[in-house]
Amino acid sequence: MPVRNNIQQIRKERGIKQITMAEDLQVTRQTFTAIEKNKYNPSLELALKILKYFDLPMEDVFILEEEERK
Repeated sequence: MPVRNNIQQIRKERGIKQITMAEDLQVTRQTFTAIEKNKYNPSLELALKILKYFDLPMEDVFILEEEERK
């Protein structure tokens, strides 16, 4: 089951630049680009830091998509 996220949407709604958030969370901008494009899932530690950074619950930021049953 793929994991999707709303990080880019939340970040833009709050007027936070990608480079600023990446620096605040001590990761590269490239890492954040990959996470926002759903090409890379953050580690548990980074995911928890993102939740704390936004002060939001898990389900508002990360979504576990159900696969279609055949």
